Amino acid sequence: MKAVQSSSPAAERPPVGLFSAVVVVAALGYFVDIYDLVLFSIIRVESLKGIGVPEATLTDEGLHLLSMQMWGMLLGGILWGVLGDKRGRLSVLFGSILLYSLANIANGFVTSVEQYAWLRLIAGVGLAGELGAGITLVAESLPKEKRGYGTMIVASVGVSGAMVAYWIGQQFGWRNAYFIGGGLGLGLLALRAGVFESGMFEQAKTTDVARGNFLSLFTNGPRFYKYLRCLFIGTPFWFLVGILITLAPEFGKQFGLQAPVTGGLSIFWCYFGLTLGDFTSGALSQLLRSRTRTLQLFIVATSIMVAVYLLGLRGASSTVFYAACFAIGYAGGFWALFVTVAAEQFGTNLRSTVATTIPNFARGATVVVVPCFQYLRTVPALGMVGSAGVIGAVLLALAFFSASTLPDTYSKDLNYVE
Repeated sequence: MKAVQSSSPAAERPPVGLFSAVVVVAALGYFVDIYDLVLFSIIRVESLKGIGVPEATLTDEGLHLLSMQMWGMLLGGILWGVLGDKRGRLSVLFGSILLYSLANIANGFVTSVEQYAWLRLIAGVGLAGELGAGITLVAESLPKEKRGYGTMIVASVGVSGAMVAYWIGQQFGWRNAYFIGGGLGLGLLALRAGVFESGMFEQAKTTDVARGNFLSLFTNGPRFYKYLRCLFIGTPFWFLVGILITLAPEFGKQFGLQAPVTGGLSIFWCYFGLTLGDFTSGALSQLLRSRTRTLQLFIVATSIMVAVYLLGLRGASSTVFYAACFAIGYAGGFWALFVTVAAEQFGTNLRSTVATTIPNFARGATVVVVPCFQYLRTVPALGMVGSAGVIGAVLLALAFFSASTLPDTYSKDLNYVE
């Protein structure tokens, strides 16, 4: 079906500013989202030991819980995405914040791996909705020439939540870290009164076009191909965080580092880099007036840093290792730009569905990447480092191809339906 331009007065709501309530709430929501999303990786070892998991099974149990979280995000991505196009962006934004906040608090009470696993699944469902709804709302509310700056603010504030999660985890212990994260989310709900629904969505409700039809993404060949390429751009990100950074202690042993490194501090430095990288990629896409060229530059930089990480850290100091984590984060700081591009590729009646499912399917690719990694690392010729290299090369090549073939969406008018 061809895109049909809409022209209802409902869509003519005056544009909002860069620091309006919608941008601030979306940014703070993403902050708490990232806090919870990476908190488990930061306190993985401490929390599993705290509930009595033996040392020998820490890695496998940790990967199992990470996979449960990602399965929740896969399910939640579809649920919240469809709801965002059917019921509105605001209902998803605040509904997802409520769910993951309550799940966060419940995580602080776990006493077994089974409880932990199911609660990470529920938390994953909640975490799946905030970013897509926030990016969609910001993209549809800001003037088209400033959308990149708006999503840049959301991303830069949001990913800094990982650094706060590290500090909280270190200072207050793993159970309290979960309680604090849940409290932050519940407190954020108090700001919902100052945020208004997207005018484009309100206009789309007045048409007879189907909204939130997830299956329609797969029944139209060109549309599905475009959706698939959007997805491939984001899949390397969770290879970086879910494999290279989360398993930093294990990789450190493989590299024969001069001193042990921790997963928590590795994540801290990676997300510090991501904060600056997301800011840079958002600003650069505005300066170059091109989303795709910026994505290409960052994907190439990520490829270089993955090669340095896997091949250039033998016998390095812990300081050099953490510097590499920072550099990987900076180079991989195109996450919000990737979600923005995905949102800008589709019409208002499918935009929330796409902007919510795409990042969660990219995150959820971990449920495929992790088993592949676990299998490949048993191959004597590859081992842990070689298997990571193979997976990274495939994902980054697909990402570069996808970014190179998608139409550029800088300053594109989003007021249309599919």
